[in-house]
Order: sequence, then structure tokens, then C-alpha cells
Amino acid sequence: MLIPDDYQPGYARARLADPAMAETYLRHTTLGDPEADAVTALLLPYPAEQQRDWLRLGVEQGPAALDSAPAGLRDFFAGIEAAPPWFDAAAALPGCRAFHRNSEMFIGAFVAAVLIEGFATLISKSFSITGRLVDQGVRRLKQNNLHLVEIFMPGGLDRHGDGWRLSVRIRLMHARIRQLLAQSPEWEGQAWGTPLSAAHIGYATASFSGLLLQRARMLGVELSDAERQSFMMVWRYAGQLMGVPPALACATEAEAMRLRDIGILCEPPPGIESILLANNLINSAPIVADITEPAARRALSKRIYQVSRALIGDTLADQLNYPPSRRFGVLGMLRLTNRTERLLRGWFPALERYRRFGQFQRMLDVSFHSPTGISYRMPGHLHAERDRPAA
Repeated sequence: MLIPDDYQPGYARARLADPAMAETYLRHTTLGDPEADAVTALLLPYPAEQQRDWLRLGVEQGPAALDSAPAGLRDFFAGIEAAPPWFDAAAALPGCRAFHRNSEMFIGAFVAAVLIEGFATLISKSFSITGRLVDQGVRRLKQNNLHLVEIFMPGGLDRHGDGWRLSVRIRLMHARIRQLLAQSPEWEGQAWGTPLSAAHIGYATASFSGLLLQRARMLGVELSDAERQSFMMVWRYAGQLMGVPPALACATEAEAMRLRDIGILCEPPPGIESILLANNLINSAPIVADITEPAARRALSKRIYQVSRALIGDTLADQLNYPPSRRFGVLGMLRLTNRTERLLRGWFPALERYRRFGQFQRMLDVSFHSPTGISYRMPGHLHAERDRPAA
């Protein structure tokens, strides 16, 4: 097995905890997404406008609309057209309702912890080199929020739902960025493996599902077993659409946390790219929330740093160069506030309806919505500053 240089110390540690999972993770650090990568290579000779139009037709209408496209593109969309037999749209509804009932806490946990912890891996190299998170942090954070919101809309993962479309678009976007990075002298394959590797896409999906449930629980979100299982099924299907290979697909919360725990053992300590991305993410959050007054922005960033440190722990927070802050009692107060609000909403149903309406509106406010709809234009350049923003 070829082990990239930067993974060798971590692999030795991870094998002591779970040799089979460690080997599976390391094998996937040198793999991309064969089907999506083949599509990207197939489209490369065609003009950018033609690529965009074919991808739009394939995502929105399916292979039948691609008569003039290469056969390989039609085959790709035919292969993802039907939902897997284990996905049950009706069984996904409890997870969708649970997410929207607690959307503020889920998005808070997502931004303050789960994304931060994801960027503590070598995936930070890909985003740092391209500049698509550092230079366009607010836009990218809103797009991440939008994807999370859309897959948990009832029917969002139906074949023509926006959650389905966004998941497939992310997969194709990753394939294009992977292609550009692999051709760049800035990418050190011997040390880092494959850019946006299958290991990192699987790790991210495990974090967005199992770890997100855990971090939301730390904020006081209480779900039933059925809701947690439903939540995991939604992410399992979204992950499949995003190109997660079967060996890294997680059907249960326990499986997701096992992959995440072994993955983080395999990964090297956070580098400068992780530090830049994590701090940029936190300082972008107030702008995403439309808070522009400098003092208010600083106050909210300080509060997010406190909550984030409490969620991810002092060790990782210090590795990411967080400012010193106390975390004693931070999560306890949030949990107490959430429980108090649940009691009040139980006593006053009208208050619950008002809260849900306001929460839904705020959720939309922190998500990116383009007036022209989903863009299917693939990047033309590796670096974001040389590539016009997608519409």
C-alpha cells in the first residue's frame, strides 16, 4: 500500500486502535472519484459553455436529455438516476423535521465545530491552494449552509429536489478541482496523496452526519433514536451522491464516528492552511449573519470562538491559534437556554409556530441563493482570483 509521506506517523498510531479501518482510510487517500473524474476528463476538450449546458441538462433532466453528449456522460447520469434500495423517502421525514425544528443549533454546530474540525485535516491544502474558501469565505460558507438546508427539506433528495442537484454538483465540482490540482506543481502528491481524495470526502460526510449529531447534542439538541437514524440515512444518500465510496459509507452514527475517529488519527497535525481556514470561517460568520457594524462583528466572533473552543476542545483550538477564552459554563448555559425554550414552547403552541417561522427565515438568510438558480459552470482556473465567481 502506498502511504503518502505526511500520513505515515498517523497511520502507525491509527493501526493500534483499528488496523482494518486505518488501512481502509489510508488506501483512499490516494484515490479520487473514478466515475466523476472520468466525466471531467471526457468533457475537457469541449468549450466551457457546452460543458455547462450538458451538466445542467444531465442534473436537471437526466440522461435522456443528453442525446448530443458523449456516451460516458449519459452513462454517469444513468448510474445515479435511481435512489439506492435502502433509502426510504418516508423514513427520511423524521430526520428532516428534527433538523428544521433545531436548525439554528445544527447550523451553529456545523459552523462552530464540524467545519472547523474538517479543515483540521489535509483537505485544507486543497482549499488553501485554490483560494476558494479564503478569498470567497462568506460565499462558500453560505453555500455550505444551503446544501445542509436543502438535503433536509422534505423531498430534497428526490431525483429533482435541490438537495439532490446540489449534491451531484458538489461531486462534479470536486472532480474538476481535483483535476486542476493534480496538474499543478503546487500539489505535492507524494506527501499529501490525491487532492480532495475519497478518504477526505468520506471523512467529511461522516463528520457532517455523526459528528454533527454529537456536537448538536452538546448544544442541547435532543433527538429520538428514530430521528437520529433518519438523519444518518439522509446524509448517507447525500454522501453517495457526492461520491463517497461504499467502503467509507456510514449507515449508523457509530460507524460515522468510528471513521471520523480513525481518520483524525491518520491525519497529520493541523498546519498553517488549517489555521487560516478555521479563523477565516469564524470571522466570516458575522458577515454571513448580516452583522456589519465593527463592534458587533467583533463581539459575535468572540462569542463564536468561545462556543467553538468549548465544542472542539482546548487542544485543537490551541493548534488552530484561537484567542484565549474561557469555556467553562459556555455549553451549560446554551443547553439550559434550549431546555427552557422547549418548556415555554410546550406551554404556548403559538410561540412555537412563531419561533419556527423566524428560525426558518434566519436559516434562509445565512444560505446562498442565486436569482439565476444553480450554476453548472466548472472552474476554468485553479486559483479563485483568476476565475470569475460562479453565477
